[in-house]
Amino acid sequence: MFKKSLSLTIAALLSTSAAAQQTDVDETITITASRTTVPQSAIPATVTVIEGDELRQQLSVAESLSDILGNLIPAYSPSRQKLTSSGETLRGREPLYLIDGVPQSNPLRNGARAAYTIDPFMIQRVEVIHGASAIQGMGASGGIINIVTKSAEEGTNHEVNAGFTAPDSEFSDGLGYQAGYLLRHDRGQWDLVFGAQYRDTGMYVDGEGQLIGVDTAQGDTMDSKSYDLFTKVGYDIDTQQRLEFMLNRFDMSGNGDYYSVGGDRAAGEPTLSVKGAYPGDAPENEVTTSSLTYSNSNFLMADLNWQLFLQDFSALYGGGTYATFQDPAYGDELFDQSRNDSRKYGSRVTLNWNNIQQSPISVSAGLDFLNDKTFQELAQTGRKWVPETEFQNWAPYAQLRYQANGLTLSGGLRYEYGKLKANDFTTLASYGSVFVEGGEPSFNELLTNVGAVYALTDQWRVFASYSEGFSMPDVGRVLRGISTPDLSVSNFLDLQPVIADNEEVGLEYRGDALTASISYFRSGSDLGARLQADADGFYSVQREKTDIDGIEFSATYALSTNTAIGLNYADTNGKYDSNDDGSVDTKLGGRNIAPKRANLFWSQQWTDLVSSRVQLNKLFDRNIYTGAEAINNFDGYHTVDATFLIETRDMGQFSVGIENLLDEYYFTYYAQTVGGDNRNFTGRGRTMSLTWNYQW
Repeated sequence: MFKKSLSLTIAALLSTSAAAQQTDVDETITITASRTTVPQSAIPATVTVIEGDELRQQLSVAESLSDILGNLIPAYSPSRQKLTSSGETLRGREPLYLIDGVPQSNPLRNGARAAYTIDPFMIQRVEVIHGASAIQGMGASGGIINIVTKSAEEGTNHEVNAGFTAPDSEFSDGLGYQAGYLLRHDRGQWDLVFGAQYRDTGMYVDGEGQLIGVDTAQGDTMDSKSYDLFTKVGYDIDTQQRLEFMLNRFDMSGNGDYYSVGGDRAAGEPTLSVKGAYPGDAPENEVTTSSLTYSNSNFLMADLNWQLFLQDFSALYGGGTYATFQDPAYGDELFDQSRNDSRKYGSRVTLNWNNIQQSPISVSAGLDFLNDKTFQELAQTGRKWVPETEFQNWAPYAQLRYQANGLTLSGGLRYEYGKLKANDFTTLASYGSVFVEGGEPSFNELLTNVGAVYALTDQWRVFASYSEGFSMPDVGRVLRGISTPDLSVSNFLDLQPVIADNEEVGLEYRGDALTASISYFRSGSDLGARLQADADGFYSVQREKTDIDGIEFSATYALSTNTAIGLNYADTNGKYDSNDDGSVDTKLGGRNIAPKRANLFWSQQWTDLVSSRVQLNKLFDRNIYTGAEAINNFDGYHTVDATFLIETRDMGQFSVGIENLLDEYYFTYYAQTVGGDNRNFTGRGRTMSLTWNYQW
């Protein structure tokens, strides 16, 4: 079932041109993440679309895509406000990030950087399919987040943007700025998009005017520089065939001008930053994503889409003198830091036969292939922490759909064959320098999905679905932590895949002024992959049965043609089997589950050229621990953001944003529920931004 993001619905209600087209837009926009041409209203799942205008609006009060998802999708965990998506889940499980269908997540060693592989300036819209899905392959146990890049427009069009961001105190340390340029050209058989964006981000300041602590372990988005170079070239061979090439190069690196001090969770003392060089090299993301797509609208009487892709991913993390890194051969108090390197290439073939012989039956089929080579090293000493592993995955699939008289029925099968290859290796000295025999274990899984959508009236729709998702349990974490002698990769149980069963039912209403939807979901896995931290803060994989369920609610009401209000709400809960008796008995903590939360907003069109949005993000308390573990309970907080959009006739568009308008002082969700003393980070305080965008 289709659920549009709230601001998009409001924009359609408040904009006269969009309002006139609202019904057509709802029924004709295709969610490319679904790999079919079915309209959103026929998808038997909760779907959120964040359009470009809304992205730009949210960027006035957000630093990254991770922040935006946290602001607009309550079932998505609150952003950590760091250069990592570790602990950020969708409905309690890891989502699969895609850029134009190219997977960004790393199946063998999840470095939790998949949300930071492209600059938002290059994004046209973001499609989110909530809940486990196998349609895009491995990794979507929590859902799919597909980033659709900007496309060419008729003629030649230019766009420039520039802006700055600063806190209301510590201005010189916190000042950040950005600038970018985008060219779109479409004439004849050729079309082209070229973009470049540069950002220099200052320090973050909390609600008490203190410099928030730099995450010297995972890396940070503050005190950093980034650039993005993007190009997309298309050629129409004829009226039926097309070739398109996409290339994106994204680089974000820290400046290394600050280090963290202090932090005491029990005493409520935050981890803060002070000026000074930190040992080692500054954390960095270097990501190159490319694809070549061939499409043919009449291949064997089907629409054919064949994509070849390649991604090089390298992430350098911070370091320390952690016990895990120590080795007598290198001396005492050894400082080191890790680097995660992955290279993926693959092929994705999709065939769609729509309304076969003018019947209400459509068929989709295809074949996916993925090859991933990954290793993790300790960058300062060159030691392999995770040995080089190679994963190959073949997956044929077929989907059947029936649409008639307001009813859509769908069902499909996807067969997953995966083969892992790891050579003999020896673990780090801290794990006992254990020798592990290599091997080539393989996996076979048949994944199913069924769904139904029924339009009760022109305004009411109901849906129900069952789907299975397939993911790996972070093989790198499993292999690097082996401390038991005489194990072989071929028969090590913890390498078995995670199969998530997702059930969902929902109801939607779409009237002239009111739009509302509610859904209930449940996700279960007989062999999950819960992460648990050790004393150093490094995670190991616990293979346990897990069950997650919850509700999502959305409502938008247009008070007039110029005024609208809305609410998003989600409540997610989960348990795992702590004693291996086959029954879930212990609640999942903040590393896996988002707190109950609500997002409210008020949108106002003041004049033809001036509009605003005020939004409240409320995170509720979560008290699930007792005794010594009570320190991991969560004290909720709320923040208010405000954005103003001013359009001019000759000078372009100006966006003014105020994040955390009331200057709330709070410790982030991750800091309260997962982080240690040296990661007891506070959240950003009042921060202002001004952005100028001009198109011609």
